Amino acid sequence: MAFYKQKWFKYLKNLVIGVGASVVMMGALGKINSEPWGGPMITAGLTTEALIFLMLGLLPPDSDYYWEKLYPGLGDYNSQIAPLSSAGGKALDTELVQSNLQDMLKEMQTMSRSLASLKALQEVDFSKTKEHLKAMDGFYAKMVSAMKDLSETAEDTKQYKESISALNRNLSSLNSVYGNVLSAFKAGA
Repeated sequence: MAFYKQKWFKYLKNLVIGVGASVVMMGALGKINSEPWGGPMITAGLTTEALIFLMLGLLPPDSDYYWEKLYPGLGDYNSQIAPLSSAGGKALDTELVQSNLQDMLKEMQTMSRSLASLKALQEVDFSKTKEHLKAMDGFYAKMVSAMKDLSETAEDTKQYKESISALNRNLSSLNSVYGNVLSAFKAGA
């Protein structure tokens, strides 16, 4: 592997770029403030940056993605890349791939339904919600009052029922006394 692709070189390159940029900025600050060290520092920083840009111009760019690890020979124009089904001589587990794709499809469908629900919620007009809440509060207050009246009515009904039962008992006693008086009257006549 070339030295410029090794990890230590990439670290060193980033270190030199960062230090050079900071020297340029400090030199610019010194120059703006008319400090005596501003001129030499900005010169040193700009020289360092110029050398860095020269080095970066000469070195080939790094690969952003390492597709050649998945598809060996991808970077070579004349290479013969094996089809995906052979996967470099290994059989591709199509059942596993299909299962994963089905799971992904289910997740996407769930997300789609969730987004549809959110869209429906977004379209709801909440501008009159305050008035609706006030009306509901009034409704509940009237409902509580009606329930209280109904409870009182139920208590009155219970007392009425007890009074009627007492009246029935009294009437039964009175009928009994009247029956006795009638029997006595018929016996005396």
